[in-house]
Amino acid sequence: MTGRALVGAARSQDLRRLWVPPARSVARGVVYLRTHGWADHSRLLAVGERTGWSVDEDARRLEAAARRAGFEVAPARWARFVDRQSVFLTSHFEALQERWLESTHRLGTAYLHGRPGTPGYPEFDAAFDALRRHVERFDRIQVTHAEMHDLVLSAGVEPSRVFRIPIGIDLEHFPLGNPEARTHARAELEIPDSAFVVGSFQKDGVGWEEGLEPKLVKGPDVLVAALARVKTDAPELFVLLTGPARGYVRRKLDRLAIPCVHVRAKDRPELARAYHALDVYVVPSRQEGGPKAVLEAMATGTPLVTTSVGQVTEIASPGVDALVVDVEDAEGLAAKALRLRDDATLRSGLTLAARGVAERYDYGLLDGAWGELLGGLVDRRERGDGR
Repeated sequence: MTGRALVGAARSQDLRRLWVPPARSVARGVVYLRTHGWADHSRLLAVGERTGWSVDEDARRLEAAARRAGFEVAPARWARFVDRQSVFLTSHFEALQERWLESTHRLGTAYLHGRPGTPGYPEFDAAFDALRRHVERFDRIQVTHAEMHDLVLSAGVEPSRVFRIPIGIDLEHFPLGNPEARTHARAELEIPDSAFVVGSFQKDGVGWEEGLEPKLVKGPDVLVAALARVKTDAPELFVLLTGPARGYVRRKLDRLAIPCVHVRAKDRPELARAYHALDVYVVPSRQEGGPKAVLEAMATGTPLVTTSVGQVTEIASPGVDALVVDVEDAEGLAAKALRLRDDATLRSGLTLAARGVAERYDYGLLDGAWGELLGGLVDRRERGDGR
């Protein structure tokens, strides 16, 4: 290539870097007109992953808590077009990307799960390494349990910047079930009333399509192994699934001749109805930030069998409000599910105690903790300035 050609190629690359797609350029201009008078760090922008799944819900919950605490909130979609505001990202995998690390924003993030060294998950190592290299970039980090608290501190984050705030629950949308609700839910879902119904409501496949490749940290292989053992002693077993990317579990259950139905719960009332149809809810995960299903099952009066994972280690009292086994213990999950099938007294005791646990984690009761976290991330401004 000639010298003139090399210069031309370099100029072309520079132009490509400077070029902004028209729609993006218009959006930036519109946002500038709406925000150019804002004081630095005066607004919270709570950013999820735009997948419509769990961390996006977390972002909307944070917005609501911030408003109740008196902080100004701006649309999350403006975060890439405005400068020097306060951005909280509900996924640390998103937060530790260059586009945020190199921004002018004051940053906070949730760091809910992802133990470095986990086989098959190099993104966990990459995220932790990125955090260690950018510890000063984050003014606030939320964790939900002790393991992640210790992990974040080990990266070198200043302890005063780390806040242990559990995942909560909206009790209004997860009412306590009863025999009438159970009968109605099963009729709606076309589940035999005589079936022993075990539920699993999560995303445990890779990606957002069929999910034939298992997301092993969620334990779909452990779930299938446990259900195969249950089937041996409970031929009336029926499995109810919700959540995206459940193809791996569905295919395995089909091969085991275990009847199941996979429903697409479009909102919280439909999800609550699914819980009301169950006899047992099973959490088979190897790592978790929550999971949210623990409090949802407790709130709806669904007997819970779970691995000792995530928030379970801090909110559940084994044998009192949930039955708990070690991570990867498929045989233990099966044995405890069958015990619940056969012991009405145990089921009743767990249900009563578990609802009381869920009531202590209502989202509104967490506002104080979120207000404290946000107090070091978002600067309050005087009301009535017209901007």
